Amino acid sequence: MNRTLARAFPHVYCELDFTTPLELAVATILSAQCTDKRVNQVTPALFDRYRTAADYASAQRSELEEYIRSTGFYRNKATSLIGLGQEVVARFDGELPRTLGELVTLPGVGRKTANVILGNAFDVPGITVDTHFGRLVRRWKWTEETDPVKVEHAIGELIEKKQWTLLSHRVIFHGRRICHARKPACGVCLIAADCPSYGEGPTEFDAAAALVRGPERDHLLELARQEKDAT
Repeated sequence: MNRTLARAFPHVYCELDFTTPLELAVATILSAQCTDKRVNQVTPALFDRYRTAADYASAQRSELEEYIRSTGFYRNKATSLIGLGQEVVARFDGELPRTLGELVTLPGVGRKTANVILGNAFDVPGITVDTHFGRLVRRWKWTEETDPVKVEHAIGELIEKKQWTLLSHRVIFHGRRICHARKPACGVCLIAADCPSYGEGPTEFDAAAALVRGPERDHLLELARQEKDAT
């Protein structure tokens, strides 16, 4: 299934815009209960105003809150960002640490955020268990665990470590584009033959095709047509 997902999504990436590890940490904190699209609308101005950990550490709360208000839960997120900046300055000389153990000690940074940072900013393999990832691996019966940490460990035992970051992206891409929570596009899914939950969504091609989202839509449907013609 991982190989098939790699064929479906050959160019996966973090969908949050960033240029530095700190920017990725900030964007990931803002993405809680918010879409990546919205975060990417907010961060250009935010990153122009706050460029270093010291900038966040000394931020005026009311000003910072205005920058991030549209991402939701902005008061809590502002607290996390200010605390993040203060801790990075005080304990890590202004540079984001590069280990899971150190990252998760920072305000606003749990294992999911830490793995996003490790995999995408530092090229350290990590499994990112967001809502899409957890939902899909349970739908595929890869695990029955619901706790994100237990899901991470269970999948880590199934997939070789060097594939962890790419697998995370592929599963998340698949969840956002094809394998939707309420109505998966089963009829155009390339892993349908291996999926124990096939049939939870429309299995007729055109009905399923109408559910496919994202910029890869044409590519995914072309692959699905090829699979259909070959059977």
